[in-house]
Amino acid sequence: MIHCDGLVKIYKAADLEVFALQGLDLQVESGELMAIIGNSGSGKSTLLNMLGGLDRPTAGSLLIDGKDMLKMSERDLVRYKRESVGFVWQNNARNLIPYLTALENVELPILLSGRRKRMRALELLDAVGLLHRAQNKLHQLSGGEQQRVAIAIALANHPRLLLADEPTGSVDSRMADQILDLFRELNRTLGITIVIVTHDPQLARKVDRVVSIRDGKISSEMLRKKSYAEELMELELGSEQAAVDEETHVEYAVLDKAGRLQVPAAYLESIGLQDSNKVKVELADGRIVLTPPEAVSSKK
Repeated sequence: MIHCDGLVKIYKAADLEVFALQGLDLQVESGELMAIIGNSGSGKSTLLNMLGGLDRPTAGSLLIDGKDMLKMSERDLVRYKRESVGFVWQNNARNLIPYLTALENVELPILLSGRRKRMRALELLDAVGLLHRAQNKLHQLSGGEQQRVAIAIALANHPRLLLADEPTGSVDSRMADQILDLFRELNRTLGITIVIVTHDPQLARKVDRVVSIRDGKISSEMLRKKSYAEELMELELGSEQAAVDEETHVEYAVLDKAGRLQVPAAYLESIGLQDSNKVKVELADGRIVLTPPEAVSSKK
């Protein structure tokens, strides 16, 4: 579904150049539910904008559902944003029109596509659990309910890809869990590819794959040890293995095509490398060992 190869994005302001993405590589399979995490300024929102056709890379290759995003005309880009991708933003002002009802908000993108299908809008509200709130205006809905309407809007025109930018950032933890469960259910029933961008590592418990971005590149991936359904079953059976504090994912560092990887800062600090840019790399008993300069000199 998504193939990013060596993506680079440079923003220019006066004489200053800022590298938001620095040769990022990413593959997302069709029907996958995955998350992208990273601190502010890591490049995750820049990547999301490119996946949604809101921005173009400076260099590299970006293919989405077989479409070359760098070669698209403006007309094709508009069609892509209308028909192939759905957006859910953290700020509901970007998702919803306040003086319309929930039903009218969901109907609007369908009307803009030249169709009038009230039944489609009602089906979507039912899918997100808000059919009983169809005639309510936004001020009559809670923050979580508004976000559910936004998800229904994003699905209005049958997109193959759903992008969510901090979708749980403005709701409490209980509602955040419900919204993430809704994403999982939509992914399972509709087969839609869902990419969620967040800064919340706890989101990892709800998805099978988490990609971490640092300094404009993929630094690591976390893969689930067992399926989410299996974990829920263990919780229902009261299994101690499903304890909340159990590690649910295995984290892997990601090598780029030149064989480089980003070592977590905490790891470097733990061996005394926070003030050095040099490290000795050795192969010992089938393992790659990093040794700080102090340890090297002490052996002599």
